[in-house]
Amino acid sequence: MNRNGASSFRAPSSPSEIRNVVLVGPQGTGKSALLEQLTSGQLGHVKEAEEASTALGVASTVHEGSGTVVTVVDTPGRPDFVGDVRAGLRAADAVVFVVAAGSGIDEATRMLWRECDAVGVPRLVAVTQLELARADYDSVVAQCRRVFGTAVPLSVPVVEGQELTGIVELLDETMCDAEGTARPLTDEERADVEGQRAELVEAIIETSEDESLLDRYLSGEELDRESLRADLRAAITTARFFPIVVVNPPTGMGVPRLLDLMVAAFPSPEQAWTPVVTDPSGQELYDVTADPSAPLVAEVVRTTTDPYVGRLSLVRIFSGTLSAGARLHVSGHLERVVGREVPGHPGHDDDDERVGQIMTPGPGGAGTVPRDAAIAGELVLVTKLASAETADTLSDSDRPALVEPWLLPEPLLPVAVRAAASKDEDRLAGALQRLISEDVTLRLEHNAETHQVVLWTLGPAQIDDVLDQLRNRYNVDVETEPVKTSLRETFVRPVQVQGRLVKQSGGHGQYAVVQLEIEPLQRGAGFEFVDKVVGGAVPRQFIPSVEKGLRNQLAEGVLAGYPCVDVRVTLVDGKAHSVDSSDMAFQNAAGQALREAANESTVSLLEPVDAVEITVADDYVGAVMADLRGRRAQVYGTEPVGSEGHTVVRAEVPQHELARYPIDLRSVSHGSGTFTRSFVRYDYLPAAQTRELIG
Repeated sequence: MNRNGASSFRAPSSPSEIRNVVLVGPQGTGKSALLEQLTSGQLGHVKEAEEASTALGVASTVHEGSGTVVTVVDTPGRPDFVGDVRAGLRAADAVVFVVAAGSGIDEATRMLWRECDAVGVPRLVAVTQLELARADYDSVVAQCRRVFGTAVPLSVPVVEGQELTGIVELLDETMCDAEGTARPLTDEERADVEGQRAELVEAIIETSEDESLLDRYLSGEELDRESLRADLRAAITTARFFPIVVVNPPTGMGVPRLLDLMVAAFPSPEQAWTPVVTDPSGQELYDVTADPSAPLVAEVVRTTTDPYVGRLSLVRIFSGTLSAGARLHVSGHLERVVGREVPGHPGHDDDDERVGQIMTPGPGGAGTVPRDAAIAGELVLVTKLASAETADTLSDSDRPALVEPWLLPEPLLPVAVRAAASKDEDRLAGALQRLISEDVTLRLEHNAETHQVVLWTLGPAQIDDVLDQLRNRYNVDVETEPVKTSLRETFVRPVQVQGRLVKQSGGHGQYAVVQLEIEPLQRGAGFEFVDKVVGGAVPRQFIPSVEKGLRNQLAEGVLAGYPCVDVRVTLVDGKAHSVDSSDMAFQNAAGQALREAANESTVSLLEPVDAVEITVADDYVGAVMADLRGRRAQVYGTEPVGSEGHTVVRAEVPQHELARYPIDLRSVSHGSGTFTRSFVRYDYLPAAQTRELIG
């Protein structure tokens, strides 16, 4: 028997034998080592991982005592990869929040807890790094209570000389040593934790559905441990109670009890929350249950490319049975959730495609276990899904379905990329498309005005990861450059100008003269052309030529090479030649007139302005406001957000000032700030910047 209660893999026979758990927490808390200890099957020292992974780690094991298949998902700890964290939350039915005793709870963890709370996902807190000099278990517990609510310790650490030597299990009144052996507490040890155990018992009674427990407890009755355990398990399963446990991932101390608790108290897929499912048209609602005999409904949680097996999809099965070699329907409609078209992820209902191999992630993350089929509730790897992308739905061909995707973070940090050599341009385009199909938090933009390829990301760490994949995975050498802002030009005062094109020396000549009046219009008015020519000064067949020449020149710009907008041009007079006038001559004359009318006194540059909503912890509102003032922002108001201690700041900010805002906001708000942005209008660029660009 393996010490942590795990054995070699055995496929579950029903969803009741499945537990899917996701580990979340900041980088450096020990999640990767905890994943290995939970699923490797052997309790012993493992090397502390750097936890710099940028993707989901998945491993499965079988709990020997119950035969339950436990699949554990390890998520990246950096904030830039919150998209993978949310994908992990979709894949699992319960969450283990890993908190380092020396570091406490960061803002990203707080936000994730609130997201889980909103949908009632069961969760517990695993406290690590208690052997460090700065670690204080009581302080961590107090912080957990402030942040998480009904969070109560199930275990207490025994630390001697900066070494975790034992863990007291409060409910059972036992001491577990470094070897995983449990013994009853001595009288002295029991007295030391008597108050903490009483607090635990009272918390169990308070969250119990058995109303008689409190009366029995207050009357002095000694409640039996098994009843308390049953009530505790029920409260954890229904997200009414959030236990705090002690673990040491490098040595595995506390891991066997954590695995037992996950199996006993976390919900099976039959008990878990399920996402909204419709048909691909978005109309018919499916009543999805974790029934292996029901129609198939599954979702692609992550897509990667393996050098040996090719495209590899991590799939969560919500209903039905997924069989190797079966033909399935693939649907994807991210735009319905986001509310707009998502570049790189167009809506689709693809032709059916055949499933390749089905595999279970192996114990400890090492290798895979091939399968003929997988049932509702399982999390498996699938090969050869050529068209299925991350967040797509797999369903029976005769009953197509669509699972509403998980909450998608908006990529707000842009970086412009280009191939270092022209020979790599085609390979770069293909590599970017593959990366976009794998990660729905990336957005690709081909800016026709600035001629840049812009990749929108969640932060600098994700940028580094993408560049690393391009260079090492796809062998494409890339360079980055600052993202250019798409400016506009506009006339700021009325101008009268003549455009004259006279070329009559030798051969067929060119002759066209136009007299124009140019007036500025309100922002967003566009271009207006007015014809006031009388007496045939400009023949009627050349009037459209004048307008075409004006439009072409406005699109190219009249002063600094940016499109010119919000202007009215009136053709008031002109001249033509019976032989040398032509369509092209009048087009060129009109364009020349606009260029001659444009100078620093008549034309100004316009910059795009975004409406920004910033949500930030109250403690950092002042810092955010000061930072906005340095970005030429117009702040329109603030208001509190519920009772969560957060404030929304509404402002309008020039796009140029938002280029690095995700990084800067994270700094000034200590990680508590998030924001959204949307284009509202073009506004005048300050004179100093205008002169610099025109010069």
